[in-house]
Amino acid sequence: MNWPRFGRSRRRFISFLLIGIGLAITATACNPAGQTSESGQGGRSSSVTLTLVSYAVTRAAYTNIIPLFTQHWKEQTGQDVVFEQSYGGSGSQTRAIIDGLDADVVALAIPSDIIQIEEAGLIEPGWENETPNGNGIVHRSVSVIVTRDGNPKNIQDWADLTRDNVTFVIANPLTSGGARWNYLALWGFITANGGTEEQARKFVTEAYANVPVLSRDAREASDAFFIQNQGDALINYENEAILAGQQGQTVSYVIPSSNISIDNPIAVLDAYVDQRGTREVAEAFVAFLFTPEAQREFAKAGFRSVNDEVTQEFAAEYPEIKNLFTAGDLGGWTEIGSKFFADGALFEQIQAEIARR
Repeated sequence: MNWPRFGRSRRRFISFLLIGIGLAITATACNPAGQTSESGQGGRSSSVTLTLVSYAVTRAAYTNIIPLFTQHWKEQTGQDVVFEQSYGGSGSQTRAIIDGLDADVVALAIPSDIIQIEEAGLIEPGWENETPNGNGIVHRSVSVIVTRDGNPKNIQDWADLTRDNVTFVIANPLTSGGARWNYLALWGFITANGGTEEQARKFVTEAYANVPVLSRDAREASDAFFIQNQGDALINYENEAILAGQQGQTVSYVIPSSNISIDNPIAVLDAYVDQRGTREVAEAFVAFLFTPEAQREFAKAGFRSVNDEVTQEFAAEYPEIKNLFTAGDLGGWTEIGSKFFADGALFEQIQAEIARR
């Protein structure tokens, strides 16, 4: 598909901020195109530098995937690939890229973040069609209810969060893009099960009335629950709960049977790869992420695979969700943004109603 290229004059000084958002650099002597001057197999340069910008919890998976890809690319082309990696909050990474952070590949927590970068002219329209599965989603997760050890309040489903004797911790979807998934999980619990939007609004209002303080982001919400001992429950992602368990924490959680598919997108930053001459290797890396080899690493790190073969292999670790709905079932991200999270939209209306009580 030959889409027109988009140009953009971007400020390079922002790259100095990368230290603050987790840039891991392996140094190499590169020309402005990101490649060394010595020729390798097929006329390629002997080395190419690729910059991956992603959100924080994917680091564990990419730590294992990147060496697999570099070996694969070396065997196929004779060229070495040196990765620069930046990990941080999805919303922060989005803003950094729009403000001038150069990257070849961007993997974020929420499709609307990629859409923002597209609207800034840095990614070509139709990016979601360029991946092997045709939708731009590289892995998935679902929302879970993390409880206190032993689940003393016997919280089993979303409806329990509206009980008078339950309080819970959740991030603010107006300040945390990823927290929008959790809000939609609560809303869809009603509408995806035959309820009306009026009933969904009533339910979500009752639930958020049991949130003493909205945390700024997912990390702050986790700290409030685990460190400050706030709330009887925490709304988080399945992959976060699994990762915490892998890191030695004791985590008790419930997977509601009605849930939202948390679809995590990936895209090539067209404006930058064309400027740097790295399109070929960037597109090859994205394609590699959809292979069973790479998808297994995502599954090991807590993410639900988008590969049917790998999904079957990890079926025991990832229980099937009886009623799994998507953002598309709720109108898609353009409608979701304006309906729920714009200034004066439903979420602010719900918060105002709670404040008046």
